[in-house]
Amino acid sequence: MEHSFGQHSVPVPGSFDKSRVLNIKPIRTLVPVFPSPSNPSSLSNPHGGAPFVCVSPSGPYPAGVAPLYPFFVSPESQRLSEQNAQTPGGRHVPTGPISNAVPINSFRTPTRDTNGDVGSSRGKNKNGGQFTEEDGYVEMNEVDADDGTGDGSRKRKSGRQGRRPKGAGGASSNANPEAVANDIFKSINPLVFDALSQPDGSRDSVTYTLLVYEVLKRKLGQLEETAKDIAGAKRPDLKAGALMLTKGIRANSKKSFGAVSGVEVGDIFYFRIELCLVGLHAPSMAGIDYIGTKTSQEEEPLAVSIVSSGGYEDNVEDGDVLIYTGQGGANKEKGASDQKLERGNLALEKSMHRGNDVRVMRGLTDLAHPTGKVYIYDGLYKIQNTWVEKAKNGFNVFKYKLVRCPGQPAAYMIWKSIQQWTEKKVPRTGVILPDLTSSAEKIPVCLVNDVDNEKGPAYFTYSPTLKNLKPTAPMESSGGCSCIGGCQPGNHNCPCMQKNGGYLPYSAMGILADLKSVVYECGPSCQCPPTCRNRVSQGGLKIRLEVFRTNDKGWGLRSWDPIRAGTFICEYAGEVIDNARVEELVGENEDDYIFDSTRIYQQLDIFPSDTEAPKIPSPLYITAKNEGNVARFMNHSCSPNVLWRPVVRENKNESDLHVAFYAIRHIPPMTELTYDYGTVLSLKAGQKKKKCSCGSVKCRDYFC
Repeated sequence: MEHSFGQHSVPVPGSFDKSRVLNIKPIRTLVPVFPSPSNPSSLSNPHGGAPFVCVSPSGPYPAGVAPLYPFFVSPESQRLSEQNAQTPGGRHVPTGPISNAVPINSFRTPTRDTNGDVGSSRGKNKNGGQFTEEDGYVEMNEVDADDGTGDGSRKRKSGRQGRRPKGAGGASSNANPEAVANDIFKSINPLVFDALSQPDGSRDSVTYTLLVYEVLKRKLGQLEETAKDIAGAKRPDLKAGALMLTKGIRANSKKSFGAVSGVEVGDIFYFRIELCLVGLHAPSMAGIDYIGTKTSQEEEPLAVSIVSSGGYEDNVEDGDVLIYTGQGGANKEKGASDQKLERGNLALEKSMHRGNDVRVMRGLTDLAHPTGKVYIYDGLYKIQNTWVEKAKNGFNVFKYKLVRCPGQPAAYMIWKSIQQWTEKKVPRTGVILPDLTSSAEKIPVCLVNDVDNEKGPAYFTYSPTLKNLKPTAPMESSGGCSCIGGCQPGNHNCPCMQKNGGYLPYSAMGILADLKSVVYECGPSCQCPPTCRNRVSQGGLKIRLEVFRTNDKGWGLRSWDPIRAGTFICEYAGEVIDNARVEELVGENEDDYIFDSTRIYQQLDIFPSDTEAPKIPSPLYITAKNEGNVARFMNHSCSPNVLWRPVVRENKNESDLHVAFYAIRHIPPMTELTYDYGTVLSLKAGQKKKKCSCGSVKCRDYFC
């Protein structure tokens, strides 16, 4: 309902007069407070959003205050930042040491699910310093937070078995995150910094930022997991985010209203810090982000974005309407209380009257890891109404009705549709076969066509595995590992770990931890169980996939589930053939389902060293024309969201080489899965170039 705040206004019976909540003062009357830069742990932000600093955009800045997020830095950090090298073209390439001056309290551990304030609590950071929780929380993915346990636990065991042999690879207990980050930053393609330096951002800058974050986060997790002192949660997600913010490796650093350049409606994120890195939502804790604007000589806050994570009693059943609960009223030390019309709540109130657009992120449970969340950018909303009501705890809370702006692509509603299909409340339209695999896979793969009258692909036999009728002897004899309970990080006696450089190639959640050319998994020669962490590609499909009819590329592959970057999707199943058979099929124009490992593959343009094809033990040719799995339906793209890696499974009797596909970046549900088919140096007799219809801005127009 609408409210008036005039002196003679009379509240509607049964309503709550918000003018009596507290005596509100204009923001310009507040006294700015600059925390001491010598004590980073004291840099708590009592206002929920970005720290309030009374200084002009051009400076000068007080000691310990910087012009860009995270704003408060130490003089030493500022000095080091000024020493960063500049390339002749003006590109900012970080080369100096990375300061750890980003305040710990910028990235806090969650205490409970709320949209905003959770009160104040104290804890110890890893250096023994204090950090506070005063205005919100970090809505982090609890399982993914440390990539360690896989069960959401905050405790981990080292799993060390035996001494580390001389010369063995692996992390040292003295592994320095700053040095690791510097090495990664130096290996980045300089063109990436060109994209990141664009003031308005771009799709490339957002993509590159998240890719660098993923590489850094996974590497830090891999190092910390094998270090000696791993009893507590290390939070590589927060460390990676802090290091990137300190170095200025981010997109859209300027806070603004409306759409964010390079971010598309429907994009998904697995960590709150990712929202900050791409410019969607600046505070890593508070659920409401806002900025101050000056009107009629007075400054008032206006909301720019909110994160609805389900902590409060939000109503998210309607895809175009969100009833959002304000922040505050939950204090860990003082208990619950009425919410106050201040900070983010006041910003939402003002935004309703000003009519500005507000970005909305919806947090949903990650079904693959129920203790975690997935955040969907659901686009722009307008605040239509606001009121006060009693919550279940008996205290007054603010409610805001937000209505989605028309004309935007579907995002949250796609998730709702999938949920209805899963619960069989609504049938999936266009289904030809409920399970294309005929139960060959543990998870059914439906065949769908809601485009034309095509009844299905040409006949083939579904096979979930690779068949090699003429296996060759392995290049290197191996007896496998003897890890009876499964391979564990820190066990440097494990031969499988030694082949992977001293680390396990996967996190405890099955995420590919490194971008190595070859992944060495446990195999038939190993004594570890099928549930071993180093057998990720051997368990069959874990994602709900569907084969669907595209508009212009025949049949394609997509997923009902969101796919996190680094997740194993499937292997390329079929029959292993030799080069003579490849040339025969090419001559007969029957090469549409051939995987050729000798082609030139564009893997990741962010790291120049990854532009070459993975170096595998021997050439591998697979045909899936007559027999194969879902991978045979994955189409080509010049800007793919999937890459392949050769996987060698330990086998002392014969060569056991496979091709596995992994997600390059986070992939929203119902997004087509594509990889780069690669190119050949010279066309074989009878081979023709194929027209590319990927639609990417980087399209090469053809592939072969």
